[in-house]
Amino acid sequence: MEKKDGFLRIDWLKKGIMAECVLVVVLAAIALGKAGESAARDSASSHVLSIENDYIKWVDFTVSYEALCKAYEWDVETHGTEHEVDWVELLAYTAAKTGGEFGKDALKTMEKAAEKLSEGEITMEELAGDLKYYGYYREAYDAAIGGLVGEYWEETPDAGGNPSEENRGETVDGGSAPSEENREIEQIREGTETAGKQKGIGRTETDSISAGDAQAGNPDIGERDGCIKKYGLKGYFPLARGFDYTHYDDFGAGRSYGYKRKHLGHDMMGLVGTPIIAVESGVVEALGWNQYGGWRIGIRSFDGKRYYYYAHLRQNYPYAEGLEEGSVVTAGDVIGYMGHTGYSTTENVNNIKVVHLHWGLQLIFDESQKEGNNEIWIDVYPLTRFLAKHTQAAVKVEGTKEWRRTNQIMDPAVEAYEAGNSEKSKTPAREDFLENNHIVGNEPEQ
Repeated sequence: MEKKDGFLRIDWLKKGIMAECVLVVVLAAIALGKAGESAARDSASSHVLSIENDYIKWVDFTVSYEALCKAYEWDVETHGTEHEVDWVELLAYTAAKTGGEFGKDALKTMEKAAEKLSEGEITMEELAGDLKYYGYYREAYDAAIGGLVGEYWEETPDAGGNPSEENRGETVDGGSAPSEENREIEQIREGTETAGKQKGIGRTETDSISAGDAQAGNPDIGERDGCIKKYGLKGYFPLARGFDYTHYDDFGAGRSYGYKRKHLGHDMMGLVGTPIIAVESGVVEALGWNQYGGWRIGIRSFDGKRYYYYAHLRQNYPYAEGLEEGSVVTAGDVIGYMGHTGYSTTENVNNIKVVHLHWGLQLIFDESQKEGNNEIWIDVYPLTRFLAKHTQAAVKVEGTKEWRRTNQIMDPAVEAYEAGNSEKSKTPAREDFLENNHIVGNEPEQ
């Protein structure tokens, strides 16, 4: 009897130990789950923004090229349907769910959400209702990319005297750049086609897209002054179509001229004289010499949220003819020419070793952030790759150093701004070249 009782006690002891082990595993799983949720919340908080005094103080724009493409496709495909998917909202929802990460799992999350939204199974308000940081991401991403997609009118091929296909611009031969330091693109052979070969990433992402596909929009029936109404990407790649370039993600790299600092933009290496294209429509807010950026242009979006910075422009002839402060530019306009000026307190000096365009994007939620310690500059490398979907060809103006876009668009944002600011807005004068506009700005570089 005693032996039997002993066996029973041992059996119960074993069961008790097993139960404790199971309980420990369950508690550990719960703890890990909570830790994961906490980590995601912390990640969201650190990745995106800090909000003080009712405006955003910091944005870490981590949206990948793949995520930009997917969200954009959903936006365009559902435009005009009963259940439209807004690409900014879709990206914001994904970021709020993943803490700003955009890997493969995030893309799956975004895809599932887009499917439900497009089928009317749920609204974005319902989908994002319990996500603490959705509102933050929505405002931040709208500031970063909100002006790049929308309706616009595009000139039809036979309207407005577009140049013939064989005379649309010039391309640079593939291979190494010329050895002469200041060799101009105008000296390169003329009369070649615009579908020039791009190097590296630029080649696969620009040349693989046809001129029609590049507009990525849904044309509506009807015309306006020889134009077709479209919806899609109305922002442009910052270099004219067909001109050779190389680039890589160099945001945050160290710089030492003047003082140690981080690189707050994106460099695109090419040849002197490559036409620089306005990424988005806006107003020229800064023009002239900056000791870091050399000859540079600053363009502010009409909503005031984005400041586009183009630096190290060409010596002696940096800008498109007639461009001045206050000029209103349309996305796709030629605004200047690539060079390597800068790193000098003396104007018009080539002190940058490698010819390139530095372009940066500053987000502004409060005017106090325009200049000072609270400036927000984001990494635009993925955005640059994305914009390669929409390039603008340029043609050389005979007998000059000027280049002009070959395909005109009418941007409703330009028309709305000019209608409300008729006395303030200026269009670039096409008569005299402003060569002596010497304004020293405070843009960081470079």
